[in-house]
Amino acid sequence: MDEHGQHWALVRTLSLFAALAVLPNPADACRLALVLAMDVSISVDAREDALQRQGLANALLAQDVQDAFFVSPDPVALAIFEWSGRFSQSEILDWTLIETPEDLEDASERVSTSARQYTDDPTALGHALGYASLLLRDAPDCLFKTIDVSGDGESNDGFPPSSAFAAFPFEGVTVNGLAIRTDAEGEPFHLPTYYETEVIRGAGAFIEEAAGFVDFENAMERKLVRELQALAIGWLAPADQ
Repeated sequence: MDEHGQHWALVRTLSLFAALAVLPNPADACRLALVLAMDVSISVDAREDALQRQGLANALLAQDVQDAFFVSPDPVALAIFEWSGRFSQSEILDWTLIETPEDLEDASERVSTSARQYTDDPTALGHALGYASLLLRDAPDCLFKTIDVSGDGESNDGFPPSSAFAAFPFEGVTVNGLAIRTDAEGEPFHLPTYYETEVIRGAGAFIEEAAGFVDFENAMERKLVRELQALAIGWLAPADQ
């Protein structure tokens, strides 16, 4: 990293610590319950699934991601599941408090050694969101709640995301999206627009884009860092905003 990059890395770190300093009564608090939802629908072939699975495992151990996880003594609670059809959701990692680097390594290993449970089901995004919402009911008591859903296509099975938002508890929940490009390079990429209008939700919600499954690891790393940093920076806002 050059001198300019080191300067901004230091500024970013100091900003995060400043944010944490103004959080009232942080002791013994879980600061974020984070659900990662990974698409394994029929459009995802075996190679792409391997890239996605190992990409997530690697992203969890990236230095920037680890720095974001451990910027505060208050842990992040993490849960991970795969999803496809309306009745096809499978837990990869049950709720785990990430309190040490070893906890993060264990979570990464759980992902990298996990076996895909579904291969022939369509894309039921609404059901995936509903499942994630119910997972949050069983999460540790955390200050914030975020669902991080990745996918390579629009919902085409079961009820749509809008019905999930209407029927399941999403109060105080932020939903972010990771849209994975699978069409030809140079062609218009419409999935981010779909995620923008149908999937993301809540304060500070955003979309990250992956230029194919080969870019999933980089996109997930960016996404995790942004989610954790946005949380810390959000603590700086006045309580009445």
